[in-house]
Amino acid sequence: MRLLHTSDWHLGRSFHRVNLLGAQAAFIDHLVETVRAHEVDAVLVAGDVYDRAVPPLPAVELFDRVLHRLADLGVPTVMISGNHDSARRLGVGAGLIGRAGIHLRTDPDGCADPVVLADGHGDVALYGLPYLEPALVKDRIGADRVSHEAVLGAAMERIRADLSGRAPGTRSVVLAHAFVTGGQASDSERDITVGGVEAVPASVFDGVDYAALGHLHGCQTINERVRYSGSPLAYSFSEADHRKTMWLVDLGPAGEISAQRIDVPVPRPLARLRGPLAALLEDPAHTAHEDAWIEATLTDPVRPDDPMARLTARFPHTLSLAFDPEGREEDSGASYAQRLRGRSDQEIAEDFVAHVRGGGADEAERAVLQAAFEDVRTSTAAADGQEARR
Repeated sequence: MRLLHTSDWHLGRSFHRVNLLGAQAAFIDHLVETVRAHEVDAVLVAGDVYDRAVPPLPAVELFDRVLHRLADLGVPTVMISGNHDSARRLGVGAGLIGRAGIHLRTDPDGCADPVVLADGHGDVALYGLPYLEPALVKDRIGADRVSHEAVLGAAMERIRADLSGRAPGTRSVVLAHAFVTGGQASDSERDITVGGVEAVPASVFDGVDYAALGHLHGCQTINERVRYSGSPLAYSFSEADHRKTMWLVDLGPAGEISAQRIDVPVPRPLARLRGPLAALLEDPAHTAHEDAWIEATLTDPVRPDDPMARLTARFPHTLSLAFDPEGREEDSGASYAQRLRGRSDQEIAEDFVAHVRGGGADEAERAVLQAAFEDVRTSTAAADGQEARR
C-alpha cells in the first residue's frame, strides 16, 4: 500500500508579514498531482492543518477545495488535528465528510477506531491520534500522570489492544502530533512543554508498522518506522537549510517500509546573511541570494544610516534586519541597578546610545544630551520653586 505522508500545512500563516496563501495553494496543487502521478492509495495529514484555532476565511476556502479535490480522486485521506488547530472546529461534520473518504480524527475518544483499508495482502488499519493536551485528556485517555509520554502511551495501549483483536497479519499505521526524542526543532513550532518535558521516546510507537508524525517542521527520520514529514513551506528563517518534502511510503506485505522524499515547490529561497553592511552590498558571493527572502544581521561597530533601504536596493525581499556589532562588550551579569550605581544621567544616556547604535555618541550628540539634561534640571527647579511659593 502506498501512502503519502504530509503535515503542518499551517493554512493561513504568513512569513514575516508576507501572505503565503498563494504558495500554500501551489503546494496543494502539487500534493494532488503527486497523489495522481504516483498512484497513492491513502493520504496522511499529521496535524496543524490550520495555523490557528480560528483561521481566516481564505484559509478555510483553500481547505475546502483540497477536500473536494482529494475526494474527487477517490483516494482515502486521514487527517488529525494538531496543537495549532481547534479540534472541535476542524472535526465539525467529520461523520458526513467521512462518507466521501476524508477521515478527520480530532476526538481523543476515537483514537482506537481506525480507518481500515485493504490491498492484495490484507487489511491496513490507520489510527489517527489528534494532538493530546495532557492536562485536558489525562483522565479521558486513562493516563497515570500529566505528561505527553503518559497520554501518548495510554493512547497507544488502546491502539495495540484494538490491533490485537484484528485478523492476523493486519498492518498498522499511526498518525500523531508530538515532539519525539531525537527530533530537531526549528523556531516556528509552538512550544508544547509540560512540566519541563515535551519529548516522548520513539518507543511509545512500538508495535505499529509506521508512525506518521507532525509538529516538527523539518523532514526527518527518527528511525525506519517513525518519521516526520515536516512542513511544506518554511515558516521561519531557522528553516533556511531545510529541504521541504513529503514522504512517499510503501508498506509491504509483512509491514516492510520503503520511503522516499517528494520535493515540494519553493515559493522563494531563504538566506541568512551576516556581516558589515558594505560587505553585504558588495560581495559577489551574495549574488545568488538577490531574489531570496533575506534575514540580515549587521555586524558594523556603529549602526549604519538607512540600513534597510540600502539593503533592499540589492536584496528587494529583505524581511528581517538585526544588529550584532562586533566587539560589543558582553553583559557582566550585574543587575541593572548595579550597572547604574555611581553614574550620572549623562553617562547613562550615552551608554544607552552606544548600546542601541553600537557606537558611542560624538561630541555634538553629547552636547545635545547635556543641553537636554540642563533644560530638565532647570525646568524641574523652576517648577519646585513655584510649588514652594504656593
